Formats: sequence, structure tokens, C-alpha cells
Amino acid sequence: MPTTTVPPPDPAAGAPPGLGPHRVPAGLLDPKQLLASFPGALRKLDPRTMVRSPVMFVVEVGAVLTTLSALRTPGVFAWVITGWLWLTVVFANLAEAVAEGRGKAQAETLRRTKTLTMARRLTGWRPGAAGPVEEEVPGLDLRPGDHVLVEAGQTIPGDGDVVEGVASVDESAITGESAPVIRESGGDRSAVTGGTKVLSDRIVVKITSKPGETFIDRMIALVEGAARQKTPNEIALNILLASLTVIFLAAVVTLQPFAVFAGAEQPLVVLVALVVALIPTTIGALLSAIGIAGMDRLVQRNVLAMSGRAVEAAGDVNTLLLDKTGTITLGNRQAAEFLPARGVDAEELADAAQLSSIADETPEGRSIVVLAKQRHALRARGEGELAHAAFVAFTAQSRMSGVDLSDPGAGRSLRKGAATAVMRWVRDSGGHPTEDVGQLVDGISASGGTPLVVGEVTGADGIRTARVLGVIHLKDIVKEGMRERFAELRRMGIRTVMITGDNPLTARAIAQEAGVDDFLAEATPEDKMALIRQEQAGGKLVAMTGDGTNDAPALAQADVGVAMNTGTSAAKEAGNMVDLDSNPTKLIEIVAIGKQLLITRGALTTFSIANDVAKYFAIIPAMFAGVYPGLDRLNIMRLHSPSSAITSAIIFNALIIVALIPLALRGVRYTPSSAAALLSRNIWLYGLGGLILPFLGIKLIDLIVQFLPGLR
Repeated sequence: MPTTTVPPPDPAAGAPPGLGPHRVPAGLLDPKQLLASFPGALRKLDPRTMVRSPVMFVVEVGAVLTTLSALRTPGVFAWVITGWLWLTVVFANLAEAVAEGRGKAQAETLRRTKTLTMARRLTGWRPGAAGPVEEEVPGLDLRPGDHVLVEAGQTIPGDGDVVEGVASVDESAITGESAPVIRESGGDRSAVTGGTKVLSDRIVVKITSKPGETFIDRMIALVEGAARQKTPNEIALNILLASLTVIFLAAVVTLQPFAVFAGAEQPLVVLVALVVALIPTTIGALLSAIGIAGMDRLVQRNVLAMSGRAVEAAGDVNTLLLDKTGTITLGNRQAAEFLPARGVDAEELADAAQLSSIADETPEGRSIVVLAKQRHALRARGEGELAHAAFVAFTAQSRMSGVDLSDPGAGRSLRKGAATAVMRWVRDSGGHPTEDVGQLVDGISASGGTPLVVGEVTGADGIRTARVLGVIHLKDIVKEGMRERFAELRRMGIRTVMITGDNPLTARAIAQEAGVDDFLAEATPEDKMALIRQEQAGGKLVAMTGDGTNDAPALAQADVGVAMNTGTSAAKEAGNMVDLDSNPTKLIEIVAIGKQLLITRGALTTFSIANDVAKYFAIIPAMFAGVYPGLDRLNIMRLHSPSSAITSAIIFNALIIVALIPLALRGVRYTPSSAAALLSRNIWLYGLGGLILPFLGIKLIDLIVQFLPGLR
């Protein structure tokens, strides 16, 4: 698996670490996307849709009332306010429509794949049974338990598990990765996804998904936003916004009797404008788009989230469980050092280690050949290049590989493998491993590495000499940049725990090198479950990755369970996210995206509440300064007239939504830091900025509208 490093944040993109190359485009700034989304924004004017957002529903009701008022008492001021109120509602809908519409093309491609695929269903198929009846049916007609035959060049018609055969599968339609993958019956690489294509051989697939519940169905629902449910945090914020709306609405309604008593009765248009200025319209307009865009950012990282709740939970994660192999380490132990025995030259050991590893096709064996070439400039040799050589392949039984060289007049045998196996071979050949070899083996084991011993037997005609040449140090190679990544997570307040089946000694060595906070060695499924429950009992949210059936219970228990797409169906069903690239390190980026979602929502809420202050200074003096001259002191922007002041406030209220849509879709730039630092940055940048910017914007608009007839 390729190494994943942590590039610096992309300031232009506002992306979290690791998201720079895949940043979400601004969306609204693309004219084609804007035009494509505009009809959807108009359709959302349906009151049955608008009522889901209480703030914008109040604005729409206000726009209807001002429209009726303008029809009854026409005037430039009334129609200008009415027009901008409708634009405010449309702009709010446009933000959500743009967020939803960016996956339409991908969804349409997936839908065509789903509806056009035919399946070769096998009736009466059993393992080893002959003569099942084959019939061609639409993929939509398949049911769980059906068996289908898929050969090279054909598309897999539904989600399932390979129960017979092995094949190379092109999953680019789902994952975007061009490299084919191997899918075979049994093990953790048996799951296949509907819509992917078999490139070679043939497989029998047992369908596991119901119609309408396939992976493609969930993908379509996600990219179109059709099945997105509001998260608890979003629901709570909606309740807060609705409460503020009710409070300000009641304040304005009760304000009119006092205005009548004071001889300053206000027209309906002005009262509606005051309500719209008071309620938090900016965040009300952008709230849904922020949530959809957060899920869309996951889609662009090839991660399918089953619900918005999972994305939000990722932003609040306290504990991260990471598998060692393939996540923290490269996945296979690599040769790191040649340690010769007393009296043996290092180059002699390297040459013997390379020769004895030629027939070892394991990743460890290949790494020995490479290390000898890199450290000692020994050219890698193939089996066909050595005359009179008999190669001994590595087997799990012998735990050794080697070569027997029968040169004229002499013989030489080399073996490389597990320490106990090679030293037994040396003893059986009449040799005696020296004490320093045992010390080397013990030292490597104590450091968490794996020692491989290289032995040699020379001689002929009954005169033979056996000895140990030295030891090869095999170790797990920690991926580049992992220590820095874990340091960033620590700054984010996230505790990292490495999960491994290794013994505690090896696990501790890797944990110290990688920089994780803790580790769980010799982990069983029960151990993982117990650890997750222990963390959750302490009030923490836990995230983990997994791909096997044995990971399913822990994935289901975790608050954020990311299943690998290459894993079993059980794992994918248990998790609430699926990584289409099957890259376990992506869990770190998922957490960053979740945090970016929460920070974006908080930042724009702060901005929305702060930017309402300037509107109070615009509209309140405009309404009552004529009756109470002292209120003119509140007109600190020195706006031209009551009409231009109210109009400027309403126009700014609509335009600021448009200006913030790209930020809502792209997300606020996230830098790992403490909660206190994030809060301070939020207040100074979005609180103070939201306070100052509207004063400047409203004044600038006032300088323009004061020249319009009817608004002077």
C-alpha cells in the first residue's frame, strides 16, 4: 500500500491536512453549475420543502406578505424590498441545490450501470455440483441468495461474495482507481460490488444485497443528497435558530402597537424587513449546504458515509483505533540490516543471504535480495544464472530457503530462515553456532524485530564444515510521516491506539517508533470490543477501521466504523462508512473532514449572529428616529434616508449569502490545534469579521441606492 504523508494545509482550498489535491471546488463560481442548480432552487420554494428550515420559511412568508402589500400599495421601495426578499430565499435554496447537484453526473452514471446490467443466474448451484441451470435476467431482478456467473468482460450485476473461482476485477467505476484488484472465494478478499467489471477468469458470486439497498443505491442516494438526514448537532442548531426566530418575530409583532401609540406606525414592508434583519438568515440559509458539502468532501475522497451522523461523529472523535499492518507499517517485514557472526565479513554474509533468498518468493525474501544490492552492490541473480545450483524454495514446514551449489571438487549449501530451523540444520550437519549468534538473535527479538539466521555447509567426500554466517534483522517499516501525523492528532486532542496481533514486545517497539499513544497487542475480536466499550464508557467517541469478518463486531460498536471496500460483506454492513480505496490510513483524513464540517458550521454561525448587529443600527434608527430624534445617534453609518437604510440592509442580507456559499461548500480551513485556540480564532476572524464587514457593506450599498428614484 502506498505511503500516505501529511502535506501542509492548502490555504486557498481551506482543506484539512491531506486534502489539498482533492479540494472541493467552490461550486457557485462555476456558471454551468449555477445554471444547472437554479431550477432546483426554484423548486425548493415549495412551502412543504421550505418549512424544514424555519428561518428561511419565515423569510418566504415575509416575501409573500410584502408581495401582497406591494400589489395593494405599489411603490418603488415596496417592490425593491419584495424583490430582494425573494432573492434571499432563492439564494438560500441555491446554496443547497449547488451542494446537492455536484454529484448528479456521477449518480446518473451509476444509475445507468445499475439498470442496464444483465445477470447470468445459476439455479440449483451448489459447491462442486454439476449442471446448474443458467438463465439471463436483469440485474434488478436478483435477490439475496441468488448465484450468478460472471466471466471476463462482464459486469458484476450486484453486491455479493465470491463463492467459487478467482478473478481480476476493475473497480474504477466505483473507486476511481485504475489498477485492477484480485477477488477470490474465501478469506477477506471475497466481497464484490455491483457495477464493477471482471477482467479475467470467471467467478460465481452469491448476491447478498436486496433490491434498492445495494452499494450503488446508497451511493446514488448519497451523491444526490436524497437520503441525507440531519445530524444531532444540526438538529440542535436548527432548534436554536427556530427559537431565535420565534423570539424576534414576537418582538416585532409586539413592537407595532408601541409604534402606533408613539405615532410612528410602520408599514408591513418595513416590519417584515426588520424581522428578516433580526433573525439569523445567513446561517439558516447555509446550514443544509454545509452538511451536504461535508458528505460530498468524503465522496471526493472515495469514502461512502451511510449517514450525516457518521460524518459529524468523526469530527468529535476522541480515540482512534488503527490496525498496525498496512496502516502504520508498510504491511510486510523488510530486511533492515546484516549482522555477521564473529570472523565473518559483512559482504560475505550479504552474498550468502542473497543467494539463499533467490528461491524465497515471500516479500521478506525479496527484501533481502534488495538490501544486499543496495548495501553491498551485489547484483541480484536469478535461478537460471547459476550453474550446478539446486534451489530450495521456502516452505512453511521447513521455514527455510536456500541453494545447493555443486562446484567441481567441492560442495556448498546455504540456508536462510527462522533461527531455530537454521541452527538445527547447522547442528545436524556437524556445526556448532557460536555464542555471539545467540546474542544477536536475542537482541533483535528484544527490539521487536524478527531474526533470520544464515547458515553454510561446505565440503565433500564426508569432510564437511557447518557454521552460522550471521543474522538478518527483519523489522516492520513504519510508513513515512506517520509520527508527524500522530503528533497532529495529539494536538487535535485525539488519542491513538495501535491494534496488532503481534506479541507485546514487538508491539511496543513499533508503537514507540510510530509515536502512537498506546497499543493493544495479541488483539482478538473480543479484546477490540472490550477496548471500544471501555473508551465509550468514559464518554469518548471511538473510530476504527477494519476489513475482515472478525472486525465486524468492533466496527458496529465503534461510533465511526470505516470498512474497507476490499473487505467482507459483513464488515461493510457493520461499519457506517466504506472506504472505496481500501486505504486504512484514510481514517485520519476522515476525522479531519468531520472536524472541518463542525468548524465550518460554528464559524458561519458566529459570523451570522455577529453580522446582524449592523442591521440593527441600520433599521431601528430608520424606523423611529423621526419620532425619537435621539435614536439618530444610532445611525453611526450615517445612512442617507430611512428607505435607503432599510433597502441597503436587506440587499446586504441577500448578497452575503451568495458570498458565503463557496466557503460553505469548500469548508473553513482547518489546522489541528486545541479547542481554546480554535475558539479564539473563530471569535477573532468570524466574530469580529462578521461585526465589521456588514457596516462597510451596508454603507457602500447605501451610497449606491440613494440615487435610485423612490429610495432617496
